[in-house]
Amino acid sequence: MPVEVIMPKVDMDMTSGTIAVWHVAEGAEVQSGEPLFDIETDKAAMEVESPASGRLHHVLAEAGSEVAIGKAIAWIYAPGEEVGAPPEGSAQGPAPETPGKAAAGETTAPRPITPAPPAVPDHPAKPRATPAARHLARENALDLAAIAGSGPAGRIARGDVERALRESGEQLPSAASGWQPEGGPLVVHRAGGSTGAPLVMIHGFAADSAGWQKLEACLPTERPVVKIDLPGHGRSPRRPVDSFRSLARMVVEAFDAEGLDGAHLVGHSLGAALALALADVRPRRVASLTMLAPAGLGPEMNGALLSGLARAGRKESLAPWLKQLTAEPQIVTESFVMAAMQARKDPALRAYQQDLAETLFPDSVQSFDLTPALDRLAIPAQVVWGRKDRVFPWKQALQAPGRVALHLLHDTGHMPHLEAPEEVAAVIASRLQAAAGQPVVTPAG
Repeated sequence: MPVEVIMPKVDMDMTSGTIAVWHVAEGAEVQSGEPLFDIETDKAAMEVESPASGRLHHVLAEAGSEVAIGKAIAWIYAPGEEVGAPPEGSAQGPAPETPGKAAAGETTAPRPITPAPPAVPDHPAKPRATPAARHLARENALDLAAIAGSGPAGRIARGDVERALRESGEQLPSAASGWQPEGGPLVVHRAGGSTGAPLVMIHGFAADSAGWQKLEACLPTERPVVKIDLPGHGRSPRRPVDSFRSLARMVVEAFDAEGLDGAHLVGHSLGAALALALADVRPRRVASLTMLAPAGLGPEMNGALLSGLARAGRKESLAPWLKQLTAEPQIVTESFVMAAMQARKDPALRAYQQDLAETLFPDSVQSFDLTPALDRLAIPAQVVWGRKDRVFPWKQALQAPGRVALHLLHDTGHMPHLEAPEEVAAVIASRLQAAAGQPVVTPAG
């Protein structure tokens, strides 16, 4: 019997999904676990893998179609399996005739099924591209077939479309005054050794990958470390962001481009929310998730603090805000402030981050809710939060289901990886040991 491909439910409130793109043409072969199609949800674009190996037939929903949850959209036939009419109950093909009553003692012979000829596309296969890339290309009437992709297997990312727009002389999507949109992928830094699964680290708002140094010094050096700079942070380009969803897409693109498997994700604040979104859409490629003071688990927040960080253009105005990030203000030394200010001298960077803060946290409210993603999480996960956090209330951690471990740190604010790097490293190390099947050493405190 052919294997049914259905529209999956990936969100508690989801009643239908939109097919963004098919990665496999009708009649073509596909292997179990390979990308089959993309769907778009309110949180992010999700790649759906093939449930079986074989040939794809009877595709009922084209790209752009909205389909009810649980509805069959295609079938996969095993090698050598006869392909006939669409399975009973599908929306394709005419309704079956109602057979008349057979006379007593008579039987009705089954109707023969005429195998359908192999599907031969009458047009070239669609280029592989992310939903964000397709959307931007449609908005600007660009032909994706003429764009070279930088992603895995030549997949076209949004940055590739943005580069094509610049080369064609077209104007990139408009942004607020004070900064110019830039194209290209997010910058990824690699460090550490080459033994074991990689540790992928995503920093928070108004920070960069250099902020992980204290924590890195406490972690095993033999494991590879991959650090992603968010757009408009560190060395990454200032790419337009219109929602948390579009920001999450950029992080997923960066992760996919690295070709990582079995990764252990560590994220801080906004980066923790993005790490959760990444684990939600790439569950088979993520081994564990550690969230430090995560955003996205409740609406309340200290909007004035984030806005102040984004606006500060001198060390005298930056220092008071930085001191609110920690439980003990003396941690924020003058040299720390000067180093932070060095990266913030560019007024265009400050303007970009102000716009980003207003997009993600309008009117001092967290505009995105990741609690459904946290409920769906099937991989080992843990939350580390300082009890003296003045950005996000630590009690938002109580939104997590019981299977998610919670570590509350005394005398710690919003920066546990800077304020208590040894404790945080011990929590992460225990997770890595468990994943490797080693005896787990319980962190002290």
